[in-house]
Amino acid sequence: MIGFVKGEIAYFEEDCVVIDVNGIGMNVYASSQTLINLGSVGQQVILYTYLNVKEDSMTLYGFLEKEDLKIFRLLITVNGIGPKGALNILNVISPDELRFAILAGDSKTIAKAPGIGAKTAGRVILDLKDKLSIEEAFETKLSHTAGKSDNSEVKAEAVEALAALGYTPSESLKAVNQVENADDMDVEALLKAALKYMSF
Repeated sequence: MIGFVKGEIAYFEEDCVVIDVNGIGMNVYASSQTLINLGSVGQQVILYTYLNVKEDSMTLYGFLEKEDLKIFRLLITVNGIGPKGALNILNVISPDELRFAILAGDSKTIAKAPGIGAKTAGRVILDLKDKLSIEEAFETKLSHTAGKSDNSEVKAEAVEALAALGYTPSESLKAVNQVENADDMDVEALLKAALKYMSF
């Protein structure tokens, strides 16, 4: 219903920002990471939004990236996770980390979020694993880390190479993530190290 909100940051509250949109102050709830990266009072911003409508309230949730809104929308499709629960997860885990945690079957990382136990974390993985792709996860992370030496492209190639050797995408991703100093390696070195990890 409301695709995005564009306006000036009027002020911040504990878990939301008030955006001045042509003289109307709109409360937009956001993760702590989004609020930190928004900027300061008086700055112009665009937040991609999700409007949650209940019988007695309407709440707007905002995200800096369309991809982050997408992962939020996926989270709230999981049984037992509402918008507040999804925001709790995104307070603790960045959307990029969450994508990789789901693809790698890493329920411990997801269970770090307050109010999210091991059972719910497992359900998140089960429900969303098939709705995400490793290629997209790496592409999104690459777009966020442009200009930073984070080696995402090399990691993506290593994961694809392992998948081509017959390992599942989640096994491949897990192995690549376990390699120490992966950011300093080329594809060949990373592949060898990941294979070594898998042989244990």
